[in-house]
Amino acid sequence: MIMVNMVRNHLLSQHFLKNPRLALILIGHSNLKKRDVVVEIGAGSGVITSALSRRVKRVIAIEPDGEAVAKLRANMARRECENVEVVQMDFMEYALPEGAYKVFANPPFHLSSAILHKLIESPNPPEAIYLILQKQFALKLLNNGRHYTSQLGFALTRDYQTRIRLPLKPNDFTPPPAVPTVLFEAKRTRAE
Repeated sequence: MIMVNMVRNHLLSQHFLKNPRLALILIGHSNLKKRDVVVEIGAGSGVITSALSRRVKRVIAIEPDGEAVAKLRANMARRECENVEVVQMDFMEYALPEGAYKVFANPPFHLSSAILHKLIESPNPPEAIYLILQKQFALKLLNNGRHYTSQLGFALTRDYQTRIRLPLKPNDFTPPPAVPTVLFEAKRTRAE
C-alpha cells in the first residue's frame, strides 16, 4: 500500500493523486510500453510511480520536496520497485535523458507551461507526453479550431498530435483542485 497521507506544500501547488487503481487506469490510456523509459515529474509519494514501475522498463521519478522524496523512497523499497530511480531535484534543473523516453506526470499546475516548454524545446524531446493539467490550460494546447490555441499550443502541435484523453474528478486528488483537470496527451508525429 502506498502512503498518500502527505501534507501539501502550498508553495509547490501540490495535488496528489489518491487512488493507485486510478493511476493504472490513466496509464492504460497512454501508449506506454514495457520497453519504455519514463520520466515522472513531481512524483510525490509514488502513487503514479508505483503504477508506472509495473508497466514500463524504467522510471525516473523526479521530486524536489524532501519529505515527499523520503516517502517515495520508502514506498518504492516496500513495493520492491527496482526499476525506479528517484531523483531529488527541481525538474527545471534536471538534464533530460539522451535516449528515447516518454513523460507521464501530475506536475504542479503553476509549472505546466514551463515544463512543456522545457520538454519540447529540448535537443532530445520526448516521444510522448502525458500530463495531468488544468482543463482550461489543456484546451489551449489543442489546435482543433474549437478553442483558442496558445502560442505554446501551436509550438507543440508542430511536432506532436495533441488531445485530451479523459477528465478527472476533484475527489481523485488530495487536496481536491479548485479547477477541472484532465489527462492530456501529446504524441510525437515526426523525428528530428
